[in-house]
Amino acid sequence: MKRVLITGAAGFLGSHLCDRFIREGYQVIGMDNLLTGNLANIEHLFPLKEFEYYHHDITKFVHVPGKLDYILHFASPASPIDYLKMPIQTLKVGALGTHNMLGVAREKKARILVASTSEVYGDPLEHPQSETYWGNVNPVGPRGVYDEAKRFLEAITMAYHTYHQVDTRIIRIFNTYGPRMRQEDGRVLPAFFSQAIRGEGLTVFGDGSQTRSFCYVDDLVEGIYRLLLSDHTQPVNIGNPDEVTILQFAEEILQLVGNPKAFIDYRPLPVDDPKVRQPDITKARQILGWEPKVPRAEGLKMTYEYFKTVVQP
Repeated sequence: MKRVLITGAAGFLGSHLCDRFIREGYQVIGMDNLLTGNLANIEHLFPLKEFEYYHHDITKFVHVPGKLDYILHFASPASPIDYLKMPIQTLKVGALGTHNMLGVAREKKARILVASTSEVYGDPLEHPQSETYWGNVNPVGPRGVYDEAKRFLEAITMAYHTYHQVDTRIIRIFNTYGPRMRQEDGRVLPAFFSQAIRGEGLTVFGDGSQTRSFCYVDDLVEGIYRLLLSDHTQPVNIGNPDEVTILQFAEEILQLVGNPKAFIDYRPLPVDDPKVRQPDITKARQILGWEPKVPRAEGLKMTYEYFKTVVQP
């Protein structure tokens, strides 16, 4: 039985990855310090002999006994509210945490996939964004701690690949949604669902003309799984190219939830908020044979079912 170590295992994406690798017949070691993760996301796995949980901060020395075949490094605060509140921890997990995990991969001769982000493109001047675009990032702006942590993550991963011959993969994740998102994490979908269910104003920044491209979590996990098992060592965008304005997205959620008290609440645009976000997934299609399958209307319905269980009206 192959063993996989997943950092950030109690988070939104990490927990879904744990589920997928258990289903695929792997021995899964989940690691998290619960800075932003939630044990409720993985407690259903605790009775399984195929699952182990390590409560650990990966910015400290990491040791896992026994062999490892794969590492998926997904530990990091990942929403604006988190990395504005925890800027130094965000930088440390992107730098020290990634360094430590690459060291484990080298020691164990394990293949490692690291989670980068569309935020490495910053407020892009190229649209849609392809992997060859180098980005437009403000390193000293409020989002810089996350953007630059992930850009460093990519740089040190490629350094370990070229200098130490570590077997590496880099995924650039675009906006993803689905069950187990934290309702207070500050990202647009949890905020909109929570506000709509409670009958509050859906916070739309600026005039709502900025765009995002939302990928359902099952589609993303499939892309991650295919990239891990591929031979491609350069960064790959994984996301849904179906672009939507934030205002249109808010209106879709208002219609789905159907709370007559909910409304759209316009607020000033935050500093360095990207105006557009849309992945060019040509590489994913060609190299991985991957593209998203879940339409946004279907994914939103499944996600709404989850938020109805965690948000108090």
